[in-house]
Amino acid sequence: MEFVEAFQRLGVALAIGLIVGCERGWQDRDLPSGGRTAGIRTFGLSGFLGGLAGYLHLRSGPVMPAVLLLLFGTAFVIFKRREAEEEEDYGATTVIASFVVVALGAVAVVGDIRLAAAGGVATTALLAAKRSLHGFLRQLTWREVRAALVLLAMSLVALPLLPNEPIDPWQALNPFALWLLTITIAAISFAGYVAIRVAGPNRGILFAGAAGGLVSSTALTLSFARFAADAPESARRLACGAVIAGALSLVRVVIIGAVIAPVLLVPLAIVLTPAVFVLLAASGLILWRSGGKRDAPDLHLKNPFELGEVLRFGALLGGVTVASKFLVERIGQVMLFVVAAVSGLMDLDAITLSTARLTPTSVDLTTAVAAILIAVMINLLTKVVLAFSAGGKGSYALTLALATLAAIAAGLFAYFVLGTSFPNSQ
Repeated sequence: MEFVEAFQRLGVALAIGLIVGCERGWQDRDLPSGGRTAGIRTFGLSGFLGGLAGYLHLRSGPVMPAVLLLLFGTAFVIFKRREAEEEEDYGATTVIASFVVVALGAVAVVGDIRLAAAGGVATTALLAAKRSLHGFLRQLTWREVRAALVLLAMSLVALPLLPNEPIDPWQALNPFALWLLTITIAAISFAGYVAIRVAGPNRGILFAGAAGGLVSSTALTLSFARFAADAPESARRLACGAVIAGALSLVRVVIIGAVIAPVLLVPLAIVLTPAVFVLLAASGLILWRSGGKRDAPDLHLKNPFELGEVLRFGALLGGVTVASKFLVERIGQVMLFVVAAVSGLMDLDAITLSTARLTPTSVDLTTAVAAILIAVMINLLTKVVLAFSAGGKGSYALTLALATLAAIAAGLFAYFVLGTSFPNSQ
């Protein structure tokens, strides 16, 4: 190893210890000097020690580094134990963090320096997230923990056992791919669900609308409609939250479609971006006219990791996938529009995924974008109908309807003006 490279790698090892030490020192910043076992200097030196151990391993073999690390570990544990007995604080986080820092310091010298640096940042972020993580755990119920554990067990145990090939005559239903997509969508929805649970209603209606767009914009629209019927003074702000949820649901469509079929990224962005901008502009206008701050109501959103919810979405996705493939091959691409219209009444993710998987092998790009646009329009209109049915003909439903119609008009304009530029190759 050249001198310059060794200098750089040891510098990274030291830097890893320093950034972790900054976090640890900040957590104990109110303690007097000498009142803590490890702070920025100790962790900095620990990272540097790990780097030196790695360097010595390259030069003289494993014996001397092993002795150094054993002495370090013994001394650190002894000092930490004395501190724990004095303060009656028996947390092991600092001890584990010190070992991780030493190991990352060694990796920085003998392994991939990028991996070591990323590990240092990840370690610091995890340590700094103590309050948020503990708050998150306090918010969770046993039912939610159980649902996540059951789903993880089914994914990690059952997923590798599923056949990774089509099992139907139309070569559309791959159990492995179907379950993997189902879990992925549930995870995306769970991120929004967790955001709402952790933040709580005190973050306001707008935050709930944004996070609810990741979970289920339809469920959020219905919840807000019912609350608007009981609290008409909050109707406009609730409509603003529902509009934001609708905008986020369209962004989600673009991302999901592009991940499955990257060729869809630009066409979907061209068609749906104007609608997203219209919805966001409408939400800004509604917010400006709605007056003071209001807390969000209890949304009563279902946990996306509940096994029943996952299985229902998986069944819907499988049905839409098989129907799309069968009808397109037997009758023609125009039947995809029918499937999109029916699917859009219930869910946007299923038709987006199934259409993306057909693009561009079975369905040309223009048809795929049109089908997704139809599903989007039907889904947006369905939410307006739900708003009127649950919230009456008040300002909530009327405001949402006007914003929705404007967004649909923007999407149609973009499709008919720019849609001719999409390639139609099979």
